[in-house]
Amino acid sequence: MFTTIKSLFYLPFWFFKAKFLGQQKPLQTVLFISDKCNLTCKHCSVYQLQNPHIKTYKQIKEELEYSYRSGSRFIDFEGGEPTLWHEGDKDLNSLIRLSKAIGFYSATITTNAQMPFTGSEADSIWVSLDGLGAYHDEIRGKGTFNRLIRNIETASHKQVSVNMVINAKNYASVEETIEFAQSNPHIRSISLNFHTPYEGTEDLLLDWNKRLEIIDLIIEKKKAGYPVMNSVSGLKRMKDLRFKKQCWVSNFILSDGTRLKECPGKSAGICNQCGFSMSGEMKSVFDLKPDTLMAGLKLRV
Repeated sequence: MFTTIKSLFYLPFWFFKAKFLGQQKPLQTVLFISDKCNLTCKHCSVYQLQNPHIKTYKQIKEELEYSYRSGSRFIDFEGGEPTLWHEGDKDLNSLIRLSKAIGFYSATITTNAQMPFTGSEADSIWVSLDGLGAYHDEIRGKGTFNRLIRNIETASHKQVSVNMVINAKNYASVEETIEFAQSNPHIRSISLNFHTPYEGTEDLLLDWNKRLEIIDLIIEKKKAGYPVMNSVSGLKRMKDLRFKKQCWVSNFILSDGTRLKECPGKSAGICNQCGFSMSGEMKSVFDLKPDTLMAGLKLRV
């Protein structure tokens, strides 16, 4: 409760300085603690099969302290597969506790859910779900969907949500995946994003006209009361990427230690093909769209 109160005070203060004083300080840190993974997903440009980067506890501590000094108050641990991380008797929960000791208001993990995550101390858990059944397995490997569902069901965590990255192989499963998220008692909400074509994954980019159709479908489901995390205003922004990006709201620290003040897509030169719905959400926040502001508060508080 105390952390929630602190974040309630911090969020409007941060927004005022960003919106009206032009202060660009991150609110969230996306921290890649390793690029070691137990899958070889078709859309991924991050994992390393040979000689993966695996950060030390000391390095992660330094990166958390740096991000906190920069202004960030929310941390998302990612990989690779972050649940694989350990150092001696330290594991991912050790990093979550460390982030809280430093002062972060909440800690999130993003996982492929191929390993049990029962006992996770994360405030929220995002599970990568790329469609139902064969659609998910086509992208992530045979049997991955069933393991994911089993691990979600046994996790006993109240804040498990799913994230779907829509691409040329799984777009036909969007509607049923949203409906599944609503019907599954272990899933709180679903976030929808589109494939961003980093080098080597261009073949998965969804046709633009099909993207527009899918966005309309998601908006329809959102308005019908399905647990779509995205706001309607943010989704509409993703129909036309010709808007000023506010991607400095998150700073990124990559698995090799590279520190970026905004999304890696900028340095990759692919902002004009962005699929990260958070870019639309952030633009709508700064445009003071009420539905996006409410969605943001629901996510953060």
